[in-house]
Amino acid sequence: MNATDPRHEPARIIRTVRGRAASDGAGVKLTRVIGGPELPDLDPFLLLDEFGTDSPEDYIAGFPDHPHRGFETVTYMLDGRMRHRDNHGNEGLLTPGSVQWMTAGRGLVHSEMPEQESGRMRGFQLWVNLPARDKMTDPRYQEFAPDHIPLAHPADGVQVKVIAGRVGDTVGPIVQPATAPLYLDVVLQPGVTWEYVLPYGHNAFAYVFEGALRIGVDDNARVLATHEMGVLGGGAALAMQAEDAGARLILVAGAPLREPVARHGPFVMNNRQELMQAFVDFQEGRF
Repeated sequence: MNATDPRHEPARIIRTVRGRAASDGAGVKLTRVIGGPELPDLDPFLLLDEFGTDSPEDYIAGFPDHPHRGFETVTYMLDGRMRHRDNHGNEGLLTPGSVQWMTAGRGLVHSEMPEQESGRMRGFQLWVNLPARDKMTDPRYQEFAPDHIPLAHPADGVQVKVIAGRVGDTVGPIVQPATAPLYLDVVLQPGVTWEYVLPYGHNAFAYVFEGALRIGVDDNARVLATHEMGVLGGGAALAMQAEDAGARLILVAGAPLREPVARHGPFVMNNRQELMQAFVDFQEGRF
């Protein structure tokens, strides 16, 4: 490798995004970061919602039965309890620190309902596109309790939950060959610096949900505030430094599919004909 190898070049923030207030399901209040007008998608990521509230009226009605086809949903719970059920017989309870990775494939109908009537509900839902060859695959459901998500401590003052991808010798439990995802929950103590090499060729973003984080070096350094996302570009060498209050963020990356996207509501296909067929199949009970 030579000095101009992009794996050695510093990553930088090429744009910042603040989410917009939205609601989904039966009126659950959330912040939409990817999937809105500012950033419709970031191939292979179709949507990122952050939900976080202490008010039960913001989440108590949950997400009753609804269909999906053609992509994967990833739910990461930080606080609260959410029950998943689907029409393929899968059921699971998401508790604080747990992750659900659901492959909708050719289609399923599921619900996500809170199992609490008070207290805080906080977490993220990410939608990851599937390539054309996998859109009609059989649905699959994976759930990982907190003790099945490994912790890495790559430097003093740094703690990383490795949901997908690798940090040193620590490997996350989720594997998806099509998009080779990276999904890290990173905690940096105040003033601490950590450098991480992103997967080469992936689209990547950092979303800060506690504190503030400086990304980049020298004149390219920029600070992400709480509830702000940075889309990353340039090279793969990512330098991060927590500000005075520390920082907690999700760092996510995936291999772009570079395929056409036909999307409406809960269905994501490659062209309009496939999209219309999804509606017909759902209405005729083929999910």
